[in-house]
Amino acid sequence: MIIEVRAKNCYAFKDAITFSMKADMRNKKFGSNVHTENNFNVLKTAGIYGPNNAGKTCLIKCIRAIKRTLLNEKSGLMSNIFSENDVCELGITFMMIGRKFSYEFKYSTKKDEYIYESFSEILKDQYNNEKEIFWLKKDTINKEYDCIDKDVSAMIPIVSKNNLLYYVIDTSKFERINEMKQILIGFAEKIDVINMNNIPMEHTIEIMKNENQLQQKIVGFIKNADLYLDDFEYVDMGKIYVKGEDDKKPEESVFDFPEKFMDQIRLVSTYKGVSVPSMIFDSTGTKKIAALASYVIESLEQGRILIVDELDSSIHFKLTRAIVALFNNELNTDAQMIFTIHDINLMDCKKMFRKEQLWFVHKDDNGVYVYSLADFTAQQGVRDTTDIVDKYRKGALSALPEPELINSLLSVKGNLKEDTSDAK
Repeated sequence: MIIEVRAKNCYAFKDAITFSMKADMRNKKFGSNVHTENNFNVLKTAGIYGPNNAGKTCLIKCIRAIKRTLLNEKSGLMSNIFSENDVCELGITFMMIGRKFSYEFKYSTKKDEYIYESFSEILKDQYNNEKEIFWLKKDTINKEYDCIDKDVSAMIPIVSKNNLLYYVIDTSKFERINEMKQILIGFAEKIDVINMNNIPMEHTIEIMKNENQLQQKIVGFIKNADLYLDDFEYVDMGKIYVKGEDDKKPEESVFDFPEKFMDQIRLVSTYKGVSVPSMIFDSTGTKKIAALASYVIESLEQGRILIVDELDSSIHFKLTRAIVALFNNELNTDAQMIFTIHDINLMDCKKMFRKEQLWFVHKDDNGVYVYSLADFTAQQGVRDTTDIVDKYRKGALSALPEPELINSLLSVKGNLKEDTSDAK
């Protein structure tokens, strides 16, 4: 599970920002929203609010870049366009196998080099005192190199900087560095990053091809999400029917789609006994629910980390709320979901969230800011019983757009008058 994400000079973030999933256990409200393990307390969900183009998606991109980097994939990292500095700095603290770890790296986009790496384990005693044990430090700027496997220390200065250390040496010969590699890769492989505006159906399709319990759970999720849906299945082309003349099977030319769409055509929804291709007949929202279902069920069943950009895109607010409630539920022991959202119906600290689970991204002329509702004190008028929606609407929490679209109307009307006078 993700505990903290740090970024500096990445995408929209010029200055250092920190996004935290740490639970404040001084507050006992909604205890089921917290995963507790070995004295570490981590939030199961967090929602991120803010205006369009403020930086919410950039925070998601930072998590995706960390995942890709740890898996030796193209990260897509970009330094801030308003900075002359080409070095991106990213860090993540996370729970894995019941232990807490932290990883940092600095990447030069100009040289395509990882100029800094560090990995550590954070131990906590029975009194909640934390102690950080460094396993690796590779600082090519200050020429500082250290490793828990001492034989590796001498190698660090001479290995390539075009990749992470554990991808440029044979880690099988070094016990702790090999363990570090397994931890980092295992953690990264648990992360799924999706955008609801462009969510792929392929993931659901692959699971729907196999008749097993996971498939049944996904179908159950889809049916429970849509009250009018009788069934959802992946069928042979010969079993696809649409309502038409004499209700016969359509000619093959009706389904003359490029090959890449054929799998989606075979996803069939049934309404009152009538089966139709989901891709053709279902609403955008229903198709998004079907695509999202596999990620949600896998996360809950396998203890994965689901990162969703624009969770509420084309989805009813009650369904969005129900999905988040699945992750906050006490039956969920180790799955986590972090999402961006605009729907203020979900901004509920009375029945849904702890204060530290609601986050905001705000941008002004001076920079981009990432902060939590928990940063506001009772003296500032923010309590667990406060109407947070009302506060947000009034701009008391910032992260609120101030559109001036009336100027566009005035401009249009002004131009129309000018055109009329010119015509005369």
